[in-house]
Amino acid sequence: MNGAVAGAPEAESIPFVKGTTIREARQKSERGIGSRRQFDDYRQRRRDPVEQASRAKSQRQRSLPRLLLELTRILGGDWRVVLVGVTLGTASTLLKLAPAASTKLAIDHVLLGQTLPAWLPAWVPVPDEPGRRLLLLVAAVMATILAGSLLSLAGRWLVTRTSKRVQERMRRRVFAHASRLPLHRIYQLRAGGAGTLLRDDAGGIGELVFTMLFNPWRALVQFVGGLVILAWIDWRMLLCSLLLVPAVAASSMLWSRILRPLHRDIRAQRADVDARTGEVFGGMRVVRAFGRQRREAVRYSRANHLTLRLEFLSWWWGRILEVFWDLLLPGASSALLLYGGMEVLAGRLTPGDLVMFLVFMAMLLEPVAVIAGTLGQLQGNLAGFDRVLDLLAEPLDMAAALPGARLARGDVAGRIGFDRVSFRYPGSSVDVLHEITLDVTAGETIALVGRSGSGKTTLCNLVARFYDPTAGVVSLDGRDVRSIDVESYRGLLGVVEQDVFLFDGTIAENIAYARRDAGPDEIAAAARAAHASGFIDAMPEGYGTLIGERGVRISGGQRQRLAIARAILADARILILDEATSNLDSESEIAIQAGLAGLLRGRTSFIIAHRLSTIRHADRIVVLEEGRIVEIGSHDTLLARGGRYAEMVALQAPAG
Repeated sequence: MNGAVAGAPEAESIPFVKGTTIREARQKSERGIGSRRQFDDYRQRRRDPVEQASRAKSQRQRSLPRLLLELTRILGGDWRVVLVGVTLGTASTLLKLAPAASTKLAIDHVLLGQTLPAWLPAWVPVPDEPGRRLLLLVAAVMATILAGSLLSLAGRWLVTRTSKRVQERMRRRVFAHASRLPLHRIYQLRAGGAGTLLRDDAGGIGELVFTMLFNPWRALVQFVGGLVILAWIDWRMLLCSLLLVPAVAASSMLWSRILRPLHRDIRAQRADVDARTGEVFGGMRVVRAFGRQRREAVRYSRANHLTLRLEFLSWWWGRILEVFWDLLLPGASSALLLYGGMEVLAGRLTPGDLVMFLVFMAMLLEPVAVIAGTLGQLQGNLAGFDRVLDLLAEPLDMAAALPGARLARGDVAGRIGFDRVSFRYPGSSVDVLHEITLDVTAGETIALVGRSGSGKTTLCNLVARFYDPTAGVVSLDGRDVRSIDVESYRGLLGVVEQDVFLFDGTIAENIAYARRDAGPDEIAAAARAAHASGFIDAMPEGYGTLIGERGVRISGGQRQRLAIARAILADARILILDEATSNLDSESEIAIQAGLAGLLRGRTSFIIAHRLSTIRHADRIVVLEEGRIVEIGSHDTLLARGGRYAEMVALQAPAG
C-alpha cells in the first residue's frame, strides 16, 4: 500500500561508531568513503568511553551466568537428555585419566622393578614377571581407552541430537515471534537481516549446548581430576601450577569485554550486507534501468571489505591470546620439569612420579587450550544469543491489547466505525490522521480519495488493524476492535494492494493462500471471477505454472488479477482495495470492474483510487487532505457541491 510505512522509523539502528549506525556506514560507502576510513572510525570510537556507554545502553550484553540460565530454560525437558550426555562425557573423561596414571606404574613398578604400590588391592592378579606385568598393564589401558571412547561417543550423540533439536526449535520460535512483531519493527529487520538472525543467531544457540555446556564441563572435569592427582603427587608443584589460574581469568575477561561486542558488530554488518544484497537482486530491473550494476558491485565490495577488516581485527585478538598461552604454558612446564627433576635427584620423588606429573600437567593444560580454542566460536554464539534474546524480549504486534473475543464469520455484519480517531506512526511525533469520525454501515462501499500522503492508506491500515489508533476508537459492529482477537479479526479481511506481493510457487498456491483448504474448483471459480482464467488456461502448466519470486514471470496486470482472485477466494466480510486495478489495461479494467461489483456486493469495502472514474458507483466518497476528512458524499452529491472532489474530477477530465 502507498504510505504503508510512512512515518515509520528508519532501518534498524545498530551502534557502530559514535553517532553512526551500520546503516549510516553503508551510506558512507555510497558516498565513496572507503572501508579503510570506516574501519579506522570504528576502532577510534571503540576506544571512546562515551561511545562505550552509548553501546551499553543500546545493546544488552548479558552476563555469562544469565545466559547459562536462559539456555537451561530454552532446553526445557531436553535438559535430562543433556544431563545424561554430560554424565557419560564425565565418565569418559575420568577414564581418560587412567592411561596417564599408568605411566607411574609402567616406569616405577615394571621397568624399575619397584614393589607394587600399597593402594593396589591384593586380589588384583599381578604377575611377577616384568614382561607379563607390562602386557597386563597395556591390556588394561587399552580396555579403559575403548570404554572411554564408547561412553564419549554415546554422550556426544545425545548432546548432538539435542543441540539440533534446539536449533530447529529456536529457529521456529524466532520466526514465529519475528513474524508477529509490529509492522514498523519488521520493516527495520529487512529480509537479509531476518535471514541472518534465523540462520546464524538462532542456529548458533544449538551449538551453545556444546560450546557452553558439554565441552566446558568435560574440560572442567579433566582439569579438577588432574589437580587432585597432582596434589597427591606433590602439593608444592601443584601450587606452582595454580599460578596459571589468574592468567585464565584474565583471558576470559579479555574475551568477554572485547571480543563479544566485536563479534556482535560483525554479525550486524553481515546482516546488513545480506539485506542490501537481497534488495539489489530484488530490484535488479531498477538497477539495470539506471545502469547501476557497477556501482552496486563497488558498494558490495566495500561492505565486504569492512566485514573482512572487522573479522581480521577479531582474528588478531584471538591470535594474541594464543601467543600468550603458547609462551606461558611451555615456560610453566619447563619450570616444573626443573623443580621435579631436582626432587627426583634428591630422592623425594620417583622417576614415575615426575613423568606422571608432567603428563598430568600436559593434560591439565589441554582443557585450558580447548576452552581457549573454542572461545571465539563461543563468543560469536553468545553474541548471537544476545541478539535473539533481545528480539524475543520485544513486544508482539498488539501486545498491549487484552485477550480478545474470537468472532465467527457468520455473526459479523461488517459495520465499521471511527470515533475521533487520530494516529501517528511509531517513532514519529507528527499525527498523520486527525480526529477522524466516520460511520460505515454493513455492506457499504467507501471510496477514499485525496493527494498522496493525505492518509488514505493509513486509514485502511487501521481498518486492517495493522496498527491501533493513537487516540479514539475503531469499532466493528459497535465493538472496539481492540477487544477482538487480532487473528480472528484479520480473518474477516481481504486485501488487494497496488504493489502486489506473490510468493514463489504455482498460480494455484498463490490464489489459495487466502484459504489453504480450497479445492481446485473453488480456485478456478475465483480466477474466473477475477478474469484471470484466460491467461492461466493459456499457459502450458495452467494452474500449476511456477511464477517465480514476487511473480516475476508474469506481467503486472496478471499479478493484479491473481491478487484479486486471492481476495475473492477469501470470501471476506471486509475488503480493502488499494488501487486494485492500477496495473490493468482499459479492457481488462472494465472486465474486472464487473467482477469486483459482484465481489463488493454485501461486503463492507474500502477502495483507494486515483483514477476517479473507477469509484463513481461507490456508496460514498471520502475526500482526505492532510489527515482530515474535508468532504464526504456520493459522486453526484460531491460534484454538485463544487468542492475539492469536483476540482479533482475536472483535473482528470479529458481536454477539449
